[in-house]
Amino acid sequence: MAGNRTFTMIKPEAVASGNAGRILDAIMAGGFKVVALKLTRLSREEAGAFYEVHKERPFYGELVDYMASGPIMAAILEGNDAVASFRVLIGATDPTQAAEGTIRKRFAESKAKNAVHGSDSDENAAIEGAFFFSVREQHA
Repeated sequence: MAGNRTFTMIKPEAVASGNAGRILDAIMAGGFKVVALKLTRLSREEAGAFYEVHKERPFYGELVDYMASGPIMAAILEGNDAVASFRVLIGATDPTQAAEGTIRKRFAESKAKNAVHGSDSDENAAIEGAFFFSVREQHA
């Protein structure tokens, strides 16, 4: 059964370029309710732990450095079939391949700097959300 929550991060370049508010607007206009939100910054160690699933991949070190390079906005979102519908809203990882109107098509700089992270499964959405937010910080 599909869950009704997913996790997202607005990545460092999107925060730095002033697009975080426009991205949040697009998320809410896309039918999602924000149930947890914070502006924070990952240490290199925290970024490494968050992306540990990619530890053996050649891009891991660059990804960790990038994600620790500036503030991010972390959020838990609620919506119908949240993981799948959010991934449609954000578009393909490579913004040149993303559909018109998607968040990545509108705000991403490149495949590496693609503006937002979106959970890829209900299980990972729960894990990723818990990485950033206590139960007390999540509002229905």
